[in-house]
Parts: sequence; structure tokens; C-alpha cells
Amino acid sequence: MNQLCKFFLSCCVAALGIVSLPAVAASPPKPKLVVVVMVDGLPMEQLYKNRDLFVANGFRRFLDQGAVLTDAHQAHAITVTAVGHAAVLSGSYPYQNAIIGNDWRTRDGKYIYNTADSAHKYLDGTVTGDDDGTSPKSLRASTIPDELAYATNGASRTFAVSGKDRGAIMLAGRAGKAFMYSSQTGRFTSTSFYMDKHPAWWETYYAKKPQDQWFHQRWLTLLDAKAYERSIPDNQPWSSPRGGMTRNMGAMYGVGETAPGKLYYSGLLVGPFADEAMAEFSVAMMKGESIGRNPKGATDILGMSFSSHDYVNHTFGPESIQSQDHLIRLDRTFAKLFTEIDRQVGKDNVLMVLTADHGFANAPETDAARGFEAARIDPTELRNAVNALAEKRFGIPKLATQHMTGGFTLDYAAIDEKKLAREEVEQFIARTVAAQPGIGFAYTRSQLERGDLPATRISQLVQRGWNHSMAVDVAIIVKPFHFFASRSTTSQPTACTHGTPYAYDTHVPVMWHGAKWIKPGRYTTYSEVVDIAPTLATILETRFPNASEGRVLQILK
Repeated sequence: MNQLCKFFLSCCVAALGIVSLPAVAASPPKPKLVVVVMVDGLPMEQLYKNRDLFVANGFRRFLDQGAVLTDAHQAHAITVTAVGHAAVLSGSYPYQNAIIGNDWRTRDGKYIYNTADSAHKYLDGTVTGDDDGTSPKSLRASTIPDELAYATNGASRTFAVSGKDRGAIMLAGRAGKAFMYSSQTGRFTSTSFYMDKHPAWWETYYAKKPQDQWFHQRWLTLLDAKAYERSIPDNQPWSSPRGGMTRNMGAMYGVGETAPGKLYYSGLLVGPFADEAMAEFSVAMMKGESIGRNPKGATDILGMSFSSHDYVNHTFGPESIQSQDHLIRLDRTFAKLFTEIDRQVGKDNVLMVLTADHGFANAPETDAARGFEAARIDPTELRNAVNALAEKRFGIPKLATQHMTGGFTLDYAAIDEKKLAREEVEQFIARTVAAQPGIGFAYTRSQLERGDLPATRISQLVQRGWNHSMAVDVAIIVKPFHFFASRSTTSQPTACTHGTPYAYDTHVPVMWHGAKWIKPGRYTTYSEVVDIAPTLATILETRFPNASEGRVLQILK
């Protein structure tokens, strides 16, 4: 084409208003396998603190080679396991997905466990109680596994495994298959919601009783003593060991039993060996199901939630030698597991994301030694104190009927019978609660229903975590370095816990690996765990989960 023709053509294009669009880069091929790794109860600061002690292909696979979101948070007020797991692949908050805690109570006091469904049972002979987790019935939101299975006409498959039922079920959603650890048998089992019976590979795997290999084995520190100087000294009086554990390192699993039994199987969760068992089971499951080698060519999802770090931190505290050694050993377990995943699927075919359901507070004694006000608050004592003052004011005994996840429920029937204004009573209770030792904030049902809360970060997190049809009437937030712990249930204190909207409970890892899809680097922009789901949906080119409110992370290629 000569220059005159080119000029004439360009004039025609301009006259017609035709705009030349830039070329659109082709999307990279979808991953054969998406691996979602969760570590129950892992604060981001523990990764920073121990980074130099990790091996190359464990946590450092993400820290050195991946995209690290340094300011990532579980962005709701009640930072507990079920709520945190529900957020990851639904991209939603509790006010929509209805998972408001690990458990809660109805107005008449009926106990509700987050994944309980009495219509379904465990498959391996484990006795299934009415309040055991067997299905995602209570989760009122779709997940990435649900949407991907729908988009591919069922070709995409999801498998999830965890030491906790809620850890597996929240990752599997409705379309996947969940396997959870049985403290009765030491096996990872599924339920009748997901399948009628275990597959043949499961029967073959457990025929050799691999769960018994740690019987009478001791948990000793892996590295030399100098590596643990960054932790507090061992054998602290607030440690709360159970099931044959001791306050110092060296506990033997199954002590007191002559053969593996319930004491051994339940105790195994508090320490590194349940993680090893889960990694070995996950590898066997990958082989048995050809995970990542989908016969229909669709993307598979493998969700793995490692639960033992949470149990260790509850028992000894995240500042303990036990917690540090557990993380170091988990890092080595990851290195072996990730190497096997690469071998089976091919490293370039795998997209991985690692996160946590919540962080962790230190033991109050540790924070008090640093000069902070810190304490355990007995919820029964708090409610009794508030009820005594409320009875003097309104003449109603036990006006706050129960303490449950997030605060108090109130006796509205008694309030109405006395022809009192509900909001006036709520405000009195909230003011009275907030005046008690260790309490930071209290919000009423009327405030929450109107969305009439102060314009603060904590208020926003409370609002996100409150579901109007099942949550409390007075939402309660403790002061920093405080937590609820009943003094009536045990002779030992709860070493420490989580569940608040403060940074030590919300700041968790969100780290990605997969060079085809992710730009490695350190990203300091604020992000949330709910951002994982829409980011995955974008990579997989599928519909966002129905209640998703996260943002697509700016880490994509």
C-alpha cells in the first residue's frame, strides 16, 4: 500500500469515528491445580520472626519466590476458625454468609455448631454426634469450588482435608469432597454429605494403619537450643496441656496406653505429627484421585488446612518454644509436600495461595510483663455483674439471658411484658457492659440493625461480623490484650486464644506462588483474606461467589 492510500484510509477511519484498540494480551493457560494452604492460628509476625530458620521449599517458597501481601487481614470482628475459613473461598463476611462463629445459640438456648448437620454421618465408624461437623448446610454463600464446578459442568473437582471438620468443609463447599481428622480413629474420614463410602484408595491407604507410626514417640525440639532463644522459656505455669501432654518439650504421644487409642489419636493434634499425617494422606489422595491431572482437562482445587498450630498456640501460646518448634517442623513438612505436588503435577502447572483463619494473642502474663494491661475475663462473671445492675434498674432478673459468640442475648419477652422500650434497655446494658473491667466497646442490636455505629475500624469489623437473624443483641469487644476465658470449666487457665478485631488476631499471611499467573514481590497495600476468592475467580475466568465483597488483588500478570 503506497503512502497516499495509507493517508486516505486513515482519513476514512477518523471520519467514521473508528478507534484503534490496543492489542489484548492473551490470558495464560489456566492452572491444572490450585492449592489453597491454610495454617490454623498463624499470625504473620511468626513467619517474619522465624524466616531465617525455614528451608528453601517450605514457607520460603512463598516468602522468597511469591507475591507476599504484607498488610493482609481477616476483616471481621470475631476472628475464629469457622469464620476465617468461610471467608477464604467465598470472599464474604459473616453478615452475609451466616457463619458468625465456631458455634452460637438460638434465642431459646439451642446450641448450633457451624458445620453440624444431623442428616449426615461420618463414614469410618467414628460415632457422629448431633453437633459434629458433617456438611456446609449453615454456609449461606457459594464458594470458588461451587462456581468452578458449575462453570465446567462438574468437570472441575475440589478436595479438601483438615484436622478440623470446619477447616475441611468450609474449603470444600457444596461441590467438593471434604476429609477431616477423626480423634477416635486417627484417620481422615469423610461424611455421607460428600460420598456414600470411601474410595478404594482410602481403604488401601489405611489398611496399613499409617496413623499409628507416632505412637509412643516424643516431641523434641528439632534445632539446637540457640535457635529457641527468641521464644520465652519453657514450662510456663499458664500452659494448659491436656491428653498426656506436659508443660515442657518432650511429651510422649499415647502415654498410658499399650496400643494406639483415643488418648493417642486426640493428643496427636497438639504437635507436629498430625501435620505429617495430613501431608501423607494428602499425597495419597492426590495419587488416588489423580488430582491436578484431571481426565477432563479442567482445573482441580486442593484445599489443605493444617490445624495443629492452633492447638499448640492455645495450649502453650504463640510466644512459646512449642509454637516456634511446631512452625519449624511444619515448614519441613511443607517442603516435602510441595516437592511431591510439583513432582505429580509439574511446578509450572500449579497455582498456590497460603493464608490463615486468624492470628493469636499472647498469654496475658506475657503482655503484662511487657507493661500492658492484660487479663482473662470470665464471661459468666461479667454477665452476672451486668444482670445484677440491670435487675436493680428494670426489675428483670437475668435480663442478659446468655453469653455466646460476640456478646449477650437479651430477654425481649420480659422487656415487652413490662412495656419497656427495647432500645432503652439495650443502651443501658451496653453502657453497663462497657463500664466493666477489660471491656472496650459494646454495641446494641438497634444500632447494628440501623448501621448506626461510630465511624471506626472496629465498628466496621463488628458490623461485618453481625448477622441480624442469629447474632447477639449486645455485641461486646474486649480491650486489647484481653480475652474471654471461663474460670469454671478447668482448674488451669486458658493459656491464650484469639477472636478479637485487634491486629494480633487479624494480621495473617496472604501469599501466592505461581509464576505464570502471579507477579512475585512484596505488596504493602492493605488487603483482606476475602480478596483471595475474586482473585482466583479472575484467574480461573469463572463467576465470583455470590456474596463475594473482596477486590481482585493487583498481583496478576
